[in-house]
Amino acid sequence: MKYFWLTIKKMFRFLLKPLSFVPALCVMYMIFSFSAQTADESGQLSMLVSEKVVLLLGKLTSGNLDTAQVGVYADEIHFLVRKMAHFSEYFLLGLTLSLPLYVYRLRGFWLVLAAGLFCAGFAGLDEYHQMFVAGRSPALRDVAIDTAGSITGIYMTRIIGFIGRKTIFAPLSMEKRRERRKRRAGA
Repeated sequence: MKYFWLTIKKMFRFLLKPLSFVPALCVMYMIFSFSAQTADESGQLSMLVSEKVVLLLGKLTSGNLDTAQVGVYADEIHFLVRKMAHFSEYFLLGLTLSLPLYVYRLRGFWLVLAAGLFCAGFAGLDEYHQMFVAGRSPALRDVAIDTAGSITGIYMTRIIGFIGRKTIFAPLSMEKRRERRKRRAGA
């Protein structure tokens, strides 16, 4: 019976491992959806986000901002909000892509290289895609920002993996070692 459950467990792992790439595919779809927006739609969305950020900061600092002040401050941070959106999209892509690669036992330099090359290539493809959208144009600066975001996400995966091994799994494995030693000593 023990071998039956072990076989079932291995079969589930074999079937579910490829599904670990689904979040990365969803993030890629999200990125292409934002890239498919026209320049006007994209500008309006990022301006709306900028205004929400200014209003939130105004509430946190107890500043009573009128509509004109919100508009002025939103214009000032509009460029930064757009570039942070690029960075955060690709941060999520780097994170959601490198986690499944980590599951497939790709670690260290090879994880960074494989996921980094894929994310950088995807950023280039995204900018190429924007050439065909009305009012949009590709920018090398955006590819650099996107790549920086994805590399940050990849390194966060490495940090999470390193901390997880040291804090969660290490005590469990040490506990098992102690139990084995006690059994050997008692036998």
